Amino acid sequence: MHLSLACMSKPVLHGYFRSSCSWRVRIAFALKGIEYDQVPVNLIKDGGQQRTQEYKTLNPMQQVPAVEIDGITLSQSLAVIQYLDETRPGARLLPADPKKRAHVRIISDIIASGIQPLQNLYVIQKIGAEKVQWSQHFIDRGFQALEPLLKETAGKYCVGDEISMADICLVPQVYNAERFKVDMEQYPTIKRLNQTLLEIDAFKVSHPSNQPDTPADLRA
Repeated sequence: MHLSLACMSKPVLHGYFRSSCSWRVRIAFALKGIEYDQVPVNLIKDGGQQRTQEYKTLNPMQQVPAVEIDGITLSQSLAVIQYLDETRPGARLLPADPKKRAHVRIISDIIASGIQPLQNLYVIQKIGAEKVQWSQHFIDRGFQALEPLLKETAGKYCVGDEISMADICLVPQVYNAERFKVDMEQYPTIKRLNQTLLEIDAFKVSHPSNQPDTPADLRA
């Protein structure tokens, strides 16, 4: 079968070491065993490198990540993860069973739509002095919904005993919760799942403390 040069070349991830959405994509690449190149986009330096006109051509929302793959550029982490699952072999990131797949999407959407956007850098910069309380409120609100849901769906991982997109979303969100001093003892299921997942190589190598653009004082 003839493969185009675009399909044969490594994907390129434009992201930021501490971005939840970038981390999700790094986890997905690692779980699939996909080699890729990284181009750091510093969300703070020079007023935010994501605001440049050059980057805006990659991601019109001026957010990370942007992924160049197979001759196209993708944004929105869940779309990237699902594209990888549909086009690459290896571990499934969405279950074959439609009921389990629905639960994975519910958990992922609660995090990616209902929690993370309300405490991302752009939003909390607008909030100002109350940013910690604001972030805690919306993380707690989301985790109060997730905890009983995960009690019903979880096995070893978020949905049964196979790692999925839900787990990919959960770990970066718990990292943010810990940054904002959310009391994780209130959420024993979330805490247990996070601890289990952080022992897996794909989550270790993709961790914010291990990236090319991680500042020296935050490295593992």
